[in-house]
Amino acid sequence: MRKIAIIDVGLGNIASIQRMLQKAGAQSILARKPDDLIRAEKVILPGVGHFNEGMKLLHMSGFAPVLERLIRSENIQVMGICLGMQMLCRSSDEGAAPGMGLIDADVRKFQFPESFKLQIPHMGWNSLTIHDPAHPILANLPDQPHVYFVHSFQLHPVNRSDCLASAEYGGPVTAVVGRDNLFGTQFHPEKSQAVGLSMLQSFLRWEP
Repeated sequence: MRKIAIIDVGLGNIASIQRMLQKAGAQSILARKPDDLIRAEKVILPGVGHFNEGMKLLHMSGFAPVLERLIRSENIQVMGICLGMQMLCRSSDEGAAPGMGLIDADVRKFQFPESFKLQIPHMGWNSLTIHDPAHPILANLPDQPHVYFVHSFQLHPVNRSDCLASAEYGGPVTAVVGRDNLFGTQFHPEKSQAVGLSMLQSFLRWEP
């Protein structure tokens, strides 16, 4: 079984992710201190909540510099989920704290004309348009797979090629971002039933 470390600084749906990974055939460990990542072959950074608080916890716990080393120097595969993905970016409208800058992107608050009558947060099921169907984590998905979103901020990558899949919500919304050994989802794979399970199974096999 592949060992996956889930970073646990109190920000994510840890139990749901663990259950889905178990279904996918992975042995997961909860990383509550940076040394816990030594045992892992892959890492998941989940997140739910406020950007500033998330960055504060990542730095106070010592995970931020270790994550940067794993991604930049050790070629460990890392998946960010929701706020976890956003914290890997450069900045967010949600707070003044800088992000980790591992994804060349900024996170901006949804803003719609009143005539659109769209609620914030973007919450519920939405379909994906996949822009890179050859990516190993996306290759086995059906056309326009449905996944579960809960977010009020959206990622704007500098390089459009880093946007691997998008959803439509008042315009295109970056739903999946990736480059080299880094992969992130704005939606929640652990809440996305068969599609989420397929993605996590592919993440287990992924070797960039």
